[in-house]
Amino acid sequence: QVQLQASGGGLVQPGGSLRLSCAASRSIRDINLMGWYRQAPGKQREFVATGTIDGIVNVLDSVKGRFTISRDTAKNTVYLQMNSLKPEDTAVYYCYARMSGSAYWGQGTLVTVSS
Repeated sequence: QVQLQASGGGLVQPGGSLRLSCAASRSIRDINLMGWYRQAPGKQREFVATGTIDGIVNVLDSVKGRFTISRDTAKNTVYLQMNSLKPEDTAVYYCYARMSGSAYWGQGTLVTVSS
């Protein structure tokens, strides 16, 4: 099992940047898949970005070139660097991990993009 703690959300103006962090309660060296989903008000939760331990990365088309996912195994943390933020990126962002056939979720961190 693993517990995930997401942080780094906040209020940012359009065009700004934020970095989200997802700290795991155990080593992430053997957690095959980790990443981020988001849920905007009134909408379903959607995939944003994931990365595997083999370095395979998948990113939502609408955030390609703006969002970057990375993994720091020394800190047991996964990051989501978000640049050129747009109002439509406003959502609660959830950290996600898949391990041994089970899915794990963090508590979510709110990102609001507004002037």
